[in-house]
Amino acid sequence: MSRLGKLPVEIPSGVTVELSKNVCTVKKGNIELKTLITGDVNVTLEDGKVWVKPANDSKRSRTMWGTVRSNIRNLVTGVAEGFTKTLEINGVGYRAAVQNNVLTMSLGYSHEIKYVLPEGVTVKVAQNTIEVSGADKQKVGQVAAEVRSLRKPEPYKGKGVKYQNEYIPMKEGKKK
Repeated sequence: MSRLGKLPVEIPSGVTVELSKNVCTVKKGNIELKTLITGDVNVTLEDGKVWVKPANDSKRSRTMWGTVRSNIRNLVTGVAEGFTKTLEINGVGYRAAVQNNVLTMSLGYSHEIKYVLPEGVTVKVAQNTIEVSGADKQKVGQVAAEVRSLRKPEPYKGKGVKYQNEYIPMKEGKKK
């Protein structure tokens, strides 16, 4: 039995939720996000809350119960507040700049790396930090992971791109 699935999703003021047969649409202003709803769960809208219940007693239905509820909660949180991931750049000469929806980074290679940002994701660069933000949690996390993968932090000096609170276990250098 899903502990999170039992809880309703609160809808803040200014956010509208529309339920159709198998699509949940969440809107606020000009931001609109959608998610698919499987036939294994029943989703209802009552008194400013979204309730998710399993359609039957099957294992798939119970599995999807908490998943669908979390997806809807992420949509509501995304349009209301948004999501942010912060990355840090460590290394001599490593830098980043954003211009016209293109993130340009110098990460110690012989060339600059240009990363085209997808629609709905914004990036701010300040000194050695990159802040990825947007309404869609999946897109924000994907962009942050792809930027990090361009130069993962190495374990000897810690040079590279890492998440802000990520711990990199450092290795001891070569002994003489």
